[in-house]
Amino acid sequence: MTTKPSPLASIIMGSASDLSVMEKAAAFLDDMEIPFEMQALSAHRTPDAVEAFAKGAKGRGVKVIIAGAGMAAHLAGVIASMTTLPVIGVPIDASSMNGVDALLSIVQMPPGIPVGTVGINASLNAAILAAQILAGSDRELQKKIEVYKENLKQKIEKANRELSKVSYTHKTN
Repeated sequence: MTTKPSPLASIIMGSASDLSVMEKAAAFLDDMEIPFEMQALSAHRTPDAVEAFAKGAKGRGVKVIIAGAGMAAHLAGVIASMTTLPVIGVPIDASSMNGVDALLSIVQMPPGIPVGTVGINASLNAAILAAQILAGSDRELQKKIEVYKENLKQKIEKANRELSKVSYTHKTN
């Protein structure tokens, strides 16, 4: 029987309804072959479970936490207050304020409790940042990220080649 590796990253979301945003982070970590765990925890509805998670993450081998939440979005900050692991907050558009409430709740942390924060619904960027944090001590992962970023560059170069073929009367390039 093969045992699964310990997770290096955790993806935490305020509720299962956030999966549509957070699945981009999961897909990226999976593509990079980074072992991760994923669960729904609520700073307001399951505070004891959040505390147990945050205080136990390091012991499970977790090196970085991605926490996504909408509305009041206290999840990332609460987790950050209970661990020394890096926490990346993903504000989720889940209210009439289009995610701005979540963004401000995550980014405006008090001194001593930092939460790295990405844009609204930007779980992919959170996963890339998490991978870059992990790659600081993993040369193989560094190479995978370099390939990923080179592919981004190639996509733009290809788009520019295709745009150069588009013709308009007053287009000069």
